[in-house]
Amino acid sequence: MTFTTEDKTRKAVEQFLGFDADTQLALLWYGYLDIKDNLNPVNQDSAQQTAKALFDQIQAMPKEEQLQAQRDIVSGASSDISSSYTSLSSSAKLDVWLRLAQGMEDGSVIQVPDDYELPSNTNDFVSSIKELDFEQRVNFMRSAVMEMGAKS
Repeated sequence: MTFTTEDKTRKAVEQFLGFDADTQLALLWYGYLDIKDNLNPVNQDSAQQTAKALFDQIQAMPKEEQLQAQRDIVSGASSDISSSYTSLSSSAKLDVWLRLAQGMEDGSVIQVPDDYELPSNTNDFVSSIKELDFEQRVNFMRSAVMEMGAKS
């Protein structure tokens, strides 16, 4: 199930899913930085609890394992973390990524290296995302994270 209803957002999700796992992780991070000041997440308690439980598992891992867990989710690998992620509601999936981004900000989750540069093949994608309004960006993020997780 995806939440993309408009052509621009749908195309952005398709383009995003074509990037490798590390590029997707970096794009999620930069996307969070771009919209974080306007976010006002209000999820159901159950979504918050299940998202927090998965986030807590990832946060408790050593940094390299945190990165691998995120890569597994993004790439749809068959791992315990990725399978747990797959079973979450769409709101909880978005909440997990919000918590991971906040963990990156406070240093409790592995961060994108300071010297990291997005590959040049992401330029068109980044430009198309900048054309979206706030609601479209959130819709994009929700749709993108819905596609992630173990594929069974």
